[in-house]
Amino acid sequence: MSSGQKSINVRGRNRDYIIRVPNNYNSNNAYKLIFAFHWVGGTMNDVSGGGTDGELWSYYGMQRVADESAILVAPQGLNNRWSNSGDEDIPFDDAMVDKIKNSLCVDEKQLYAIGFSFGAAMSYSIACSRANDFRGVAVISGGVLSGCDGGNDPIAYMGIHGVSDGTLPIGGGRDMRDRFVRNNGCSSANPPEPSPGSGVHTKFEYSGCRSGYPVTWIAFDGGHYPGAVDHEPESGARSYVPGEIYSFFSKLT
Repeated sequence: MSSGQKSINVRGRNRDYIIRVPNNYNSNNAYKLIFAFHWVGGTMNDVSGGGTDGELWSYYGMQRVADESAILVAPQGLNNRWSNSGDEDIPFDDAMVDKIKNSLCVDEKQLYAIGFSFGAAMSYSIACSRANDFRGVAVISGGVLSGCDGGNDPIAYMGIHGVSDGTLPIGGGRDMRDRFVRNNGCSSANPPEPSPGSGVHTKFEYSGCRSGYPVTWIAFDGGHYPGAVDHEPESGARSYVPGEIYSFFSKLT
């Protein structure tokens, strides 16, 4: 399988995605597989192309920070969203996983999902229903919009949310996080969060979690956007978010 746009039939409907295979791909090496889900109204091209920041923000910055060490996938949601109506999007994800694993050398213990807004909701849905297949997720400014079938198994979980998010308020993000605080056996806590106007972010790593199932919470002074930067306007190219996510994933085995 080469890089580019692909199509796969799922339940009689053709579904599209863009895949990026590392430039130095070696079929003898097993690679991380990272899915990056777009926001409502966004597209797989927006995610893979990185918007105005280009390659610096492609796949939410994973192309830059992974440095050719991961296979990256940007799926396309129906009507540019991830409603998962009738459980239509989780089977799409399953089909992509199977196709890619059969075509490329994938480390089957290193599957990850990232998303912002509606894409975060899809990543959360994967955490709920596919925790036995995916190693970890990063949920950026999400809500429970794509369902949560199951939701009782542990998975490595990173939540990122703006304290002044007026679209999907941070309280919902805390509730989503707390499901996996419980599932992962972490000690209950009330993580510190920055005050509005402070221009900074806080990072809290839960203690007491089951080995291999960490939970990390990043709250930032800002609204509903994915590329937070301390003391500056949002910028995917300059954001600390990609580095934090990839560092979190890279500590998992």
